[in-house]
Amino acid sequence: MTDNIQFTKNYTDHSTDTGFQFEFFCDRCGNGFRTHFTAYAAGTASQLLNSASSLFGGILDRAVNASEHVKSAGYQKAKDAAFIKAVAELKPEFIQCPRCSKWVCKTSCWNTKKGLCKDCAPDLGVEMSAAQSSKSVEEIWEHAAMAEEDKHLGTENWRKNIRASCPECGKPLATDAKFCPECGAKLVDDTKCPQCGAKLQPGAKFCAECGYKLSK
Repeated sequence: MTDNIQFTKNYTDHSTDTGFQFEFFCDRCGNGFRTHFTAYAAGTASQLLNSASSLFGGILDRAVNASEHVKSAGYQKAKDAAFIKAVAELKPEFIQCPRCSKWVCKTSCWNTKKGLCKDCAPDLGVEMSAAQSSKSVEEIWEHAAMAEEDKHLGTENWRKNIRASCPECGKPLATDAKFCPECGAKLVDDTKCPQCGAKLQPGAKFCAECGYKLSK
């Protein structure tokens, strides 16, 4: 009785009709190793028959069909053998984490000291360095000085609707201006109701405060 073929999901099959090749990769970082291409002699012979058949036809067509039937069983047997060899060749490069069951590479993603992958047991030195860098960036943003031209925006002005571009010419506005520096269009609508003095919304037909009908 033959041994069962060990299988795993972290590989890609690059085999063709003329040979076998497999690529095994790390479940964590995605890097890995590819086996050398192993030629399949019967596949090469089948290709030659196919080429000859396209030239001569007839009897050779039957020979090609026969070779395909032989290949279906012989090819799979040879492929299984190639896969077993590939697993034996590259398995030492990987290790399965007992906590998350991922197959990871020993070179970059395995914490030898903890006996776990680095997702389950990260390198503390690396994490500390990353945490310090992240905190430094946060402090830079927190303590960044406000530009002089923006300091006039007091607390009472943060709710103000400040335009980013001119509604007439579309040019971007560098500051909170009342008129566009490019075309002179009025940017701030300060029209008030003639009856109650409330600020009117653009295009309003009635005053939202007192209901006064506005003339067109």
